[in-house]
Amino acid sequence: MEDLIKLPKVGKATVERLEKAGLNTFEAIASTSPQELATKCEIKENLAIEIIEGAKEELRKKEMNVETTEEQNEEIKYVNTNDTVTFTDKNNDVAVVDENNDVASMINTSSNVGLTSLPGVGPAIAKRLGDGGFATLEAIAVASPKEIAAACEIGESTASKIVLGAQEQLNIGFETALEVLERRQAIGRISTGSKNLDELLGGGIETLGITEFAGEFRTGKTQIAHQLCIIVQLPESEGGLNGSALYLDSEGTFRPERIIQMCRGRNLDDKKEKVLENIIVARAYNSDHQMLIVDQLSDKIVENNIKLLIIDSLISHFRSEYIGRGTLANRQQKLNKHLHQLLKIAEAYNLAVVVTNQVMARPDMFFGDPNTPVGGNVVAHASTTRVYLRKSKGERRIARILDSPMLPEGEGVFKITEDGIVD
Repeated sequence: MEDLIKLPKVGKATVERLEKAGLNTFEAIASTSPQELATKCEIKENLAIEIIEGAKEELRKKEMNVETTEEQNEEIKYVNTNDTVTFTDKNNDVAVVDENNDVASMINTSSNVGLTSLPGVGPAIAKRLGDGGFATLEAIAVASPKEIAAACEIGESTASKIVLGAQEQLNIGFETALEVLERRQAIGRISTGSKNLDELLGGGIETLGITEFAGEFRTGKTQIAHQLCIIVQLPESEGGLNGSALYLDSEGTFRPERIIQMCRGRNLDDKKEKVLENIIVARAYNSDHQMLIVDQLSDKIVENNIKLLIIDSLISHFRSEYIGRGTLANRQQKLNKHLHQLLKIAEAYNLAVVVTNQVMARPDMFFGDPNTPVGGNVVAHASTTRVYLRKSKGERRIARILDSPMLPEGEGVFKITEDGIVD
């Protein structure tokens, strides 16, 4: 049983309420939404938010296996030789550790060594950056100092220097339109499996952006998401990116059996197990949990060569947890933060982000399609390309471009069959 009394503004009475609600560990509390915690424990929502943030902080301390106060402002410099690793702490005390020592092997990793080239970053802070989801220069360069300061428990001024250092090393700043054009030549595209849909999308789902598929039930959103998980693993000559996929499932709709069916339709039946191994699935149980998973993706992306991130669906938890006009502002602010985090990931790692979105009926519409994507202007502005799906006769579905910075408005027809998405 963990000591819940450590959490902010938690006394014996609140501990009893938490335990009675089945929230007797930091992990359970951290993955709970403020609304759910407030309801179960009969406390105010602002107090619930503080308790959840406290639980997340305790988990970070637990992972680092050291008290935060002992690590504040710690700076360690080291020199790696053939046989030993020499450490110098902030008091200039020198310690020599054998190369086979566990501490030396832990610190002498490629990711940490790369980060130690940044100003004010030693092995200890490099480890905090990695644990906080900032394991690469790209991830640091597109983050704000406040984000890094909060995730890594360092001062904001130090975080600002680290971010500026990463941006300088990656030459992030002003550039000409010609340089932007040259950089965009590196954009990859993932085929959807339908030539009509690919043509509508200008060649397929592009990296460095968010592609949104919105539509009512049975319009093919999840089917497209499943098929993209397969095709992204193929060579570029076959419409893929030679990468893996990460499927964040918020509605419990991911089905490996459907992946196997689609593999059979693409003559990949003998490689179905390999295909499944290259799809990482994360189940999100509430909006906070969904955002927490995205915040911790950095290591997974690098380790598994992730080239496609799917959120199915983006809005489900936000829609169910924030009910009524009174909570709309909070929901939209939180959703906006989530979408900007996804966009940062897409740009930092040159991967494609695909989100599915639900729709709502507009009662004031008397003619035409009354459905409109949920999420309002926040989702509309954050999505790079918006595709609206609707049903047609039988297996046919119609895709229409709602918004894109480059693609013209248009429609394309595709079919949903046992073999997957086809023309």
